[in-house]
Amino acid sequence: MIKLQNIPFQKLKARLQVPKPWDNVIIFALNILIAIPVFIIIHKNAVELNFYFQIDRIVLFILILIIIQLILRLLKTVIIICLALYLIALLFGTVFGNYGFNAVFEDYRSMVYSMSDNPNPQDLILSKLLPFPNKSKVLNAIEYQNPKVRNFSIMATTKHLKNIKGYGDYRTLIQCFAIFKEINTRWNYVSDPKGKDYIATASESLRYLSGDCDDHSILMAACIKSIGGTPRLIHTGGHIYPEILIGGKSDLEEINYLVKKILFVDESKDKQLHYHIDERGLVWLNLDYTAKYPGGPFMHEEILGALTLN
Repeated sequence: MIKLQNIPFQKLKARLQVPKPWDNVIIFALNILIAIPVFIIIHKNAVELNFYFQIDRIVLFILILIIIQLILRLLKTVIIICLALYLIALLFGTVFGNYGFNAVFEDYRSMVYSMSDNPNPQDLILSKLLPFPNKSKVLNAIEYQNPKVRNFSIMATTKHLKNIKGYGDYRTLIQCFAIFKEINTRWNYVSDPKGKDYIATASESLRYLSGDCDDHSILMAACIKSIGGTPRLIHTGGHIYPEILIGGKSDLEEINYLVKKILFVDESKDKQLHYHIDERGLVWLNLDYTAKYPGGPFMHEEILGALTLN
């Protein structure tokens, strides 16, 4: 066995180098592999400049490519080791369910789609809103701890959207979308008695999945909260509808791709996601009974009151 100390530095360097032109090919391929996740991370956390055609993001990606290319060329003598370590890290992440090959591919595809397809934001929710009508009755009607409500929610999650892989961070949201699908595909709109505002409890509405907009909102909110989601009800004067908290703007990119390209492809084809951003910068997605997919068009846009279930 040849001892390391007996190998001249130049010979060791020569052994670790890749013959031309493959060294440049490998460097460029490794550059792309590294640049994609680096760009995704920076893209999600950088301030949006809202330039036309996402020019700011294009320039950012080019700069990242140039910087990584220069670094890799400096490490040219150990390019095999760098490549092996990177592939091993991704392989480890793939095998043990962390950030791996599939995650890189899905993040890249989601990011590219989100850059080319922007959702449709609505006006900011003001912090000073009118009192929510029948607030105490509505809160009492949202029986999220009722076993019937919980069992219905679980049934919906086992019936719809249960084989979605690679989105563990959004598992609860996907399950909430399954509840949305179950309720909205079966909901039968029935008006209140004339001149009366009848507020049905969530367990009452479960029997026939029927009622008016406030009954639908109460049931949707109860079911979503029963499995760990965060719902709220929006009052517009003549209408009440539910929304669900999906997180911040970076989460919106993932949800936009999930809804339109994986979960509700046919229902959302050539359509936009509709949502509100509150005073804290949190994004709330529309779940109205008139919507065929989460984030469907608003029936009424003017907001008079909001009731959040923490």
